Amino acid sequence: MADNARAKRLADLIREVVAQKLQRGIKDPRLGSHVTITDTRVTGDLREATVFYTVYGDDEERAAAAAGLESAKGILRSEVGRAAGVKFTPTLAFVADALPDTARTIEDLLDRARQSDEKVREASAGASYAAGADPYRKPAESDESAEDGAADVARATGDETDGDGKA
Repeated sequence: MADNARAKRLADLIREVVAQKLQRGIKDPRLGSHVTITDTRVTGDLREATVFYTVYGDDEERAAAAAGLESAKGILRSEVGRAAGVKFTPTLAFVADALPDTARTIEDLLDRARQSDEKVREASAGASYAAGADPYRKPAESDESAEDGAADVARATGDETDGDGKA
């Protein structure tokens, strides 16, 4: 089994070779400039490589690009073998990258959250506090209520004090 550094180097090489070959070497009209290689992963035994790609366009262009990549798989694998110089050239599997769709979904959710926040902001523009502007007790009020609380505790426990702890 190969080490992770070697698998990473091979994955980087595969990504570069496939991207260059798609850009310059393959004349398939389905694989125009709208196909981008985003990532490549190689298994630990260096036998299989997964190439992630994105296609900027509609579903029809994505399907056409997938078919074009599948038909060019042999040419791309031989080019990778030539560039890598390894005993066994990894098989290539092309997978559409879900990152753009996920990013678009997140952006939509953030837009909805911004709109919801704006509605709440508009609704609260003329509102006032339910307990008044300052719902907290003032220090003068807390002194009186503390003495009342101490007297209540003393009565409950049976201790007769005058509030400052003296009998």
